[in-house]
Amino acid sequence: MTKPECLLRAGLLFLVLSCTRLLNAQTTTFPVNGLADPRSGCYAFTNATLVKDGQTTVTEATLLIRDGRIVAAGKGVSLPKDAVVLDCSGKFIYPSLIDIYSDYGIATPQRQPGERGFFAPQQFTSSTKGAVGWNQAIRSEVNGIDLFSVDDSKAKPLRDIGFGTVLTHQKDGIARGTGAVVTLAAIRDNKVVVKEKASAHYSFSKGTSSQSYPGSIMGAVALLRQTYIDAAWYRNRPASEGLNLSLDAWNASQTLPQIFEAGDKWSEIRADRIGDEFGVQYIIKGGSNEYQRIKEIAATKANFIISLNYPEAQNVEDPADARFVSLGDLQHWELAAGNAAALEKAGISFALTTSDLRDAKQFWPNLRKAIQYGLSESRAMDALTRTPAMLLGVYDKVGSLDAGKLANFLITTGNIFQERTQIVENWVQGERYNVRPEGWEIQGLYKLTLRGAGGTTEYNLDIKSASSATVWSKDTLTAKFAYNAGLVSLTLSPRSSGRGAGRPGAAGNASGIRLSGARIGNGWQGTGVDTLGKTISWTAVYQQAGTPAPDTGRKRTPSAMAHVTYPFGSYGNDTIPVAQSLLIRNATVWTNEKDGKLEGVDVVVRNGKIAKVGRNLSEAGATVIDGSGKHLTAGVIDEHSHIAAFSINEGAQSVTSEVRIGDNLNPDDVNIYRQLSGGVTTSHILHGSANTIGGQTQLIKLRWGADDEGLKFKGADPFIKFALGENVKRTAATQGNSRFPDTRMGVEEVLADAFQRARDYRDDKTAKNLRRRDLELDALVEIMENKRFITCHSYVQSEITALLRVADKYGFKVNTFTHILEGYKVADKMKERGANASTFSDWWAYKMEVQDAIAYNAAIMHKVGLNVCINSDDAEMARRLNQEAAKAIKYGGVSEEDALKMVTLNPAKALHIDKWVGSIREGKDADLVLWSDHPLSIYAKALYTIVDGTVYFDRQKDEAARVRIAAEKNRLVQKMIAEGRSSGTAGPARPTPQVVLHCEEYDHRVGLLETDEHEENEANHQ
Repeated sequence: MTKPECLLRAGLLFLVLSCTRLLNAQTTTFPVNGLADPRSGCYAFTNATLVKDGQTTVTEATLLIRDGRIVAAGKGVSLPKDAVVLDCSGKFIYPSLIDIYSDYGIATPQRQPGERGFFAPQQFTSSTKGAVGWNQAIRSEVNGIDLFSVDDSKAKPLRDIGFGTVLTHQKDGIARGTGAVVTLAAIRDNKVVVKEKASAHYSFSKGTSSQSYPGSIMGAVALLRQTYIDAAWYRNRPASEGLNLSLDAWNASQTLPQIFEAGDKWSEIRADRIGDEFGVQYIIKGGSNEYQRIKEIAATKANFIISLNYPEAQNVEDPADARFVSLGDLQHWELAAGNAAALEKAGISFALTTSDLRDAKQFWPNLRKAIQYGLSESRAMDALTRTPAMLLGVYDKVGSLDAGKLANFLITTGNIFQERTQIVENWVQGERYNVRPEGWEIQGLYKLTLRGAGGTTEYNLDIKSASSATVWSKDTLTAKFAYNAGLVSLTLSPRSSGRGAGRPGAAGNASGIRLSGARIGNGWQGTGVDTLGKTISWTAVYQQAGTPAPDTGRKRTPSAMAHVTYPFGSYGNDTIPVAQSLLIRNATVWTNEKDGKLEGVDVVVRNGKIAKVGRNLSEAGATVIDGSGKHLTAGVIDEHSHIAAFSINEGAQSVTSEVRIGDNLNPDDVNIYRQLSGGVTTSHILHGSANTIGGQTQLIKLRWGADDEGLKFKGADPFIKFALGENVKRTAATQGNSRFPDTRMGVEEVLADAFQRARDYRDDKTAKNLRRRDLELDALVEIMENKRFITCHSYVQSEITALLRVADKYGFKVNTFTHILEGYKVADKMKERGANASTFSDWWAYKMEVQDAIAYNAAIMHKVGLNVCINSDDAEMARRLNQEAAKAIKYGGVSEEDALKMVTLNPAKALHIDKWVGSIREGKDADLVLWSDHPLSIYAKALYTIVDGTVYFDRQKDEAARVRIAAEKNRLVQKMIAEGRSSGTAGPARPTPQVVLHCEEYDHRVGLLETDEHEENEANHQ
């Protein structure tokens, strides 16, 4: 620091101290180490443009603060005698910003080292010490305020971009405890607390928990649901539970704002449904893709916290890299900055956060980009001030420039949303924090005076910024100006204005006047040399605010842009398809009814139903499809599938009947579209086979473009997945398997124990308000009461027989044995108990318990009289189930019609939905497939796949879509390449992963990489 600067700052300090008042008594418990200095300041910021909140702006106004609070703000404010007056001419004053989602001042929890994955020994109980709940991911007893400590190294980057207040909490676990509102002042911890307990926090991530359960999204949902139930039960203080600090804290925090970190459009909708079930309206921490499902997001009626973290450009110049980046990822890169504007347009309330940003310095560029994409400045300001303050119940303290509130405000050189505007100072609790002091100190109009042997010369000096100034007298002079840390250099050439004259930063000629000096008071002084090299002295005295530098930042208005499709990405539709009237003429119709196969028949579809089946039919206004030479069948039904889900196994425990596949459907899964291309209209999405009693299944119709609720087959009976054999006892993991069972005998005992517990639970006569509801046992009771039905993964006849024995003992039935590759050995037992069979056509020898599998299995069970289905259990094979069914003709001589029924009517019967689907009959759902050839032929292609009278797959439109997709992807790749070259910030290409789940998939994060090229060229070929 230079001597003049030291003198200046010393003078300012004296002025501040001289205009403060003494407090009458010590008002703090903290002892004084040294001499007491209980004085506080009074400041008046005059002649400013006050942006009091997102809606109210006052020009030529005054902000008066005292003791860290705002005393007055507006016009006509009377100034106390002891006020330090700071002239803010040309400056703007805004309320400091509020970040509603942070972990500022709280250490990031670390996961304990150890082996993870399917083969790792599992931890079944919590390792958290104390009288807490059973699950380590439920951390509701944690209070952010107990973990908080001021950290100025973390506060400064946030202050520098304008934040003065944050909500902080520990980002760890499914229930994360409470958060505290604190300021970013660099003072004692106890002085920065605005609200000790301001919020309760939740997520679907178990964080650092080393406990095995939950291991999936649907497990996290189940754990949250069960905890809500347990907490309500615990209010009666049941003696059987003892002290449970986690449930105590859970109940105590329910009156606080409830914040749920979801981060993705589908998880946000999923979280909202949990809230709806238990009467809670979450504030949802979102991500940047809400615009993709804005109608569903608006329907939550939630307030949102939105990230400004946008995907960065990728280096896709190498075609080999570009082909692995999906169209959806490219489109999201282009559209993500419009997310906030989409929420504003939809009338959704939201706050903005710096959370998720790789660097806090990205905040303003990203926010300004959001404004370029349509977000209004007033809504942006509200989202950073008033809205978060209102949501947290602290608007009486922060969020606007109103009397009585904390003196948290920003001083800027102009409109804060303009690119050239600088934040000069950030005042937090009345404490000044310099951000860009040069923005405060130098901008304005000065009188420049040069004194030398030749006399005195005066000029006008207009300083625009630290590197831009204009000098003139009678004529404009070329000037080169630089300012840094109180020191200044100025070169000017006394030359008449001409081309380029006065241009900021323009160089003077070699004989120009060269000056240097330092900041003194309200101006500068120093020495220099004139054009002859003689020494001169100079001063620059501040006169008034100058003309703000023009905002020359790039104002890119988006032009040709991607548009949202349903689903988002490849093969999505501009609008969600709707049912229409159809007339399919002159087709060969496989009715699956007593009429059998009919030649040259018409079918009328109306209002989603099959209206007529006959010859020479007509239907006014219907779309006519020529079926000549083609075959019409009922839609293919896959009894055993794992598509369209984010997770498949909750394998952390032997019994997880509380989890539901329906809680984690993925409507964007391209396998829905691919399977429509193979004639599939209904899929039974099963839990995997990691545990003896798995989760509840979900039957869906392949309504491509619908949301998760829209996929569900309404009115269908509920099912649940059981499993036997190697997957359950984990043969391959014997050395490390710590979860019971470890043998086939143990599997039987798990089944018996579970149903005994369920029987006792059902027969418990405890008063309803004192009885603990158990979601796991509820599902098993439904089985015993014939309200929920079992589909069981099975191979070996001994285990199949064992399950039948348990079922006989506890009075339930096994609805369907799936896989059932030794079914031909026990077909008589299955028939006796009314079980269905769902099998592979000819899979064998892929593990030890499959060694006795034979390709004749389906035909043998069929001839015994069982209802036999052919299933896929595989996303690829489901696209050719018609061919899989045809194998029953080769292996066993099953008739063509009976073979086709194995993938249409028979699974409909097994799933109890044959009154709606599975055959072509008037009144049934119009789930139909028009094939190019005989439906059991390897040459047959699905030309149209129709669900509820809606054409979801049209092969001609599909071929056109491939061309459109290729063109759109090329446009986006070229745009990304150009962006990367111009900015120099493109990151490496990142292949888009697609998780393809199977029965044995335990870790739902593991999947296969598939490419857009695969999607475009392979998706719809048989």
